[in-house]
Amino acid sequence: MSGWGCVHEIQEQCSRLGNLPCDPGMKGCILAGRFRFSNPDKNRRRDPVERNTPPPSPAPKD
Repeated sequence: MSGWGCVHEIQEQCSRLGNLPCDPGMKGCILAGRFRFSNPDKNRRRDPVERNTPPPSPAPKD
């Protein structure tokens, strides 16, 4: 079994977020957006990535 430890968690409280109870993935957590959580509410929605397409060419001047 493996585990992890957050450097901001001290006695089950987050020192980074004003000593709120530690809840990995909550807003402001350093883990938010970097990892996928089993709770879908903690996962950030991924915006679709735009492909590298050339910009549209300017309309010809008459």
